Amino acid sequence: MLESLSRAILPITTSINQLEHLTLGGCDTVDLATEFGTPLYIFDEKTLRHSCREFRAEFQGRYPASSIAYASKAYLGRALAALLAEEGMDLDVVSGGELSIAISVGFPPERIHFHGNNKSEEELAQALDYGVGRIVVDNFREIKLLSKVATALNTDQKVLLRLTPGVDPRTHVYTSTGITDSKFGFPMLDGQAESALQKTIDAPNLEPMGLHIHLGSPIFSVEPYRRGIKVAMEFASKMRKEHGFQLLDFSPGGGFAVQYLEAQEAPAIAQYADAIVSSINESVEMYMLPAPHVIIEPGRSIAARAGVALYRVGASKEIPGVRRYVSVDGGMADNIRPALYKAEYAAVLANRANDTRRELVTIAGKYCESGDLLLRDAELPPLSPGDLVAVPSSGAYCLPMASNYNGALKPPIVMVNDGEATLVRRGESYEDLIRHDVYPPE
Repeated sequence: MLESLSRAILPITTSINQLEHLTLGGCDTVDLATEFGTPLYIFDEKTLRHSCREFRAEFQGRYPASSIAYASKAYLGRALAALLAEEGMDLDVVSGGELSIAISVGFPPERIHFHGNNKSEEELAQALDYGVGRIVVDNFREIKLLSKVATALNTDQKVLLRLTPGVDPRTHVYTSTGITDSKFGFPMLDGQAESALQKTIDAPNLEPMGLHIHLGSPIFSVEPYRRGIKVAMEFASKMRKEHGFQLLDFSPGGGFAVQYLEAQEAPAIAQYADAIVSSINESVEMYMLPAPHVIIEPGRSIAARAGVALYRVGASKEIPGVRRYVSVDGGMADNIRPALYKAEYAAVLANRANDTRRELVTIAGKYCESGDLLLRDAELPPLSPGDLVAVPSSGAYCLPMASNYNGALKPPIVMVNDGEATLVRRGESYEDLIRHDVYPPE
């Protein structure tokens, strides 16, 4: 089981040592749990860098005028932001907080793209003051607000217009963003997208560079990208004829799927690249458009496989003929995805990685919600208190959505590489929980 998981789900450096312990980046996970405690999130540096380089090679090899922008919402910390900068990646941010992390490590401002459906005036001023490369405009209010901020700062800002192309990516309803009924972007209905483009063209200190779409995530088929690109390019052609608009930049978004389970194979990056690049080339030729600079936006597909969550087993509960629950010391406070999206994961017994015995168990979190279940009906060796359960593909969306529910402490994060483990975020303490309380009230 471990061998099949390691090829597609676990980090590329995964191995088993002589003690039959799971190792990541040359580090024994049992030793990591002892040193840093659990729950613990482990990122493998080689897997992160491999994913960045694979995206750049597959897309830029087919379409040289392209850049790869990591979607920060999947997970962003200072160590990761610095690594991404080293790898020549661009960066998508969706808030002043994500932007502040990028600024703190000196991420090149011209390679930053600022998304979001309700950016504040303060966030826009922060972005323009730092000199971010692109603002992805999401609504009519933002056109006015951004123009006001740019004018006040006496600067011109390059923008992309976000469209909702009315394409269903056939993923979870909470992560479908390209459909018409979406809070994001300008719909193609009733001339709204055209009106938004004209207002952007007319707005002082705004420079419309191109169009942006994002269909949703995770997308296990390349066909939605083909449909979305065709809609966007047809719109660009019409806007050139009617408003003189030049499509200099185009982003088909991200949302690329990753494999979480053995039976749930995702398309290779090369397959996405083939479909996206060929669709852009076909549309450019069909509508006689100049070839735009293309921005690809992977998040999950960079971070997910590189991250592994490590938990320690505690109590168990047997319900004869129904289910065996095994509880661990984490759960929905550090990974809410199973409760929120019914996301499914695999698991490995880290301290007895070669144990081939199997029983059917449900891995439960420790929090006061019946929906706090990390894995349902998982086949694992018999588990006892103190065992360590590793959950692969945990590098995306778990940590950014972590909470202090039930007074939980957000877990530490380590980066592993060539046998060395570096703490990149300290775990919270009880003091951290009350640090911002004002007591007695002032």
